[in-house]
Amino acid sequence: MSDTAILESLPLAPSEDPFVVEHGGFYRRWFYMIDDLQLLKDTVATLKGTTDNLWVPVWRDLGKRFEDEAEELAAKGDGQAARVKFLQAKTFYSLARFPRPLTLLKEEANQDCIRAYLRSCDFLDPPMETVNVECEGKSIVSHFRAPKGASAENPAPAVLIMCGGDMFKEDRGWAGEMAMDNGLASLVMDGPGTGENPFPYEPESVKAWMAAIDYLAGRPEVDADCIGAFGISRGGHSVMLLAGSYPERVRCAVASAGHPYGYRMSKEEIENFVEMRNKRSSVIYGAPGDAPSFAPTSVEKEEANFKRWALSELGIVDKIVCPILMINGKQDHLAPIGNIYYMLEHGPVTGKEARIYPDDGHCAFKYFEEWAPESFRWIREKVDAAK
Repeated sequence: MSDTAILESLPLAPSEDPFVVEHGGFYRRWFYMIDDLQLLKDTVATLKGTTDNLWVPVWRDLGKRFEDEAEELAAKGDGQAARVKFLQAKTFYSLARFPRPLTLLKEEANQDCIRAYLRSCDFLDPPMETVNVECEGKSIVSHFRAPKGASAENPAPAVLIMCGGDMFKEDRGWAGEMAMDNGLASLVMDGPGTGENPFPYEPESVKAWMAAIDYLAGRPEVDADCIGAFGISRGGHSVMLLAGSYPERVRCAVASAGHPYGYRMSKEEIENFVEMRNKRSSVIYGAPGDAPSFAPTSVEKEEANFKRWALSELGIVDKIVCPILMINGKQDHLAPIGNIYYMLEHGPVTGKEARIYPDDGHCAFKYFEEWAPESFRWIREKVDAAK
C-alpha cells in the first residue's frame, strides 16, 4: 500500500497513544518526515513498552540502519541519495530521543539525531551554517541558511523558524528548505528548555527569540527590515509572544496551533483538556520507575498556567500588529481551537488570517503538504509588502 493510501486509511483520534498510528495522534509529529509509513506501522506493532530500555533500541536500530546505508551511498558519491537516507536516520533517532534526553540512552539517541542531521546537511547547496546566537552571555546553537546570491549588496528577506516542546531544530530542516524555495534566508533555533537552548521554558525567555531576530538582522545577507517568524505547537505560542514583544522587528508571523492565547475554555472543555493531558502524563518515556515524562495537571494548575502564559494576561494581544496566519485542526486536544477565534476577536482589527481543518487534530499534520508550503509563500508575500 502506498503512503498516500495508508494516510487516507488512518482513523482520526486526537491522542498521545504511542501504540497506535492515527491522524491527530502521537505519530503525527513524524508523518511528513518518514518516507515509508508501512515501516512505521510495522515497527509500532513490535513495541513492547515506552520506557527507554524498550523504546530507544527499537527506533535507534532503525536509525542506524538508514545511517549505514547513507554512508555507503556517500562513499559511492551519490550525495543526494545519501542525504535522503541521513534524514530518515535522523527521524528515527528523533523518535528514539522523544520527548527529550531524559536518560543516558535518550541522550545517546539525541547525539545520533544531531550527527545524522548534520551529515544530511553536508550535501546542501547553498550550505547550512551552524551558528551561535548570543543572549545575555549564553550561546544558542542554531542553523542558518541564505539563498544563493544573497549578500550585503543584495540582502534576502528572512524567517525565524521556532521549534516546540519535543521537536528540536533537527526536526525542522524541512522548514528551512521551504524558506529557501521562497527565496528566504532562515534561522532554525531550539525553543527555550529544549535541545541546545540553555534558557528555561518561561515567558521571560522570549528574550532568546528576540536575540535570534537580532542575529538575523545583523547578518549581511539579510534584509533587516524584512524578517518574519514561523512556529508550530509550543512554537505557535512562542511566535505570537515574540510578535507582540518585538513588533518593531517582526513583520509577519505564522502559528500552527499554540496555547494559551486568551481563550477561556468552558467547564466541559477544560475537564476534557485536563483528562487528555493526564493520559499523556501516564506514559513513561524515561527509565523504568521514573516519574511522568510530562507533568500531570489539574483544572487548578491549568488556571495558574493561564495566568502565567496567556497572551492576554501578558498584555501582548494588542501589541501584535503584524500580519498573522493561524492554522490548526478543529479537534486539537492540546491547543484548543478557541485560541484562534480569540485572536480573531481581539487585538487589531486587520491583518489576521486563519485556516481551520475540521477533520484533523493538533497542528493539522494531516494537511501538512497543503499548509506548510503555503505558509512560507505567505511569509514571503508579507515581508515583501513590508518594504
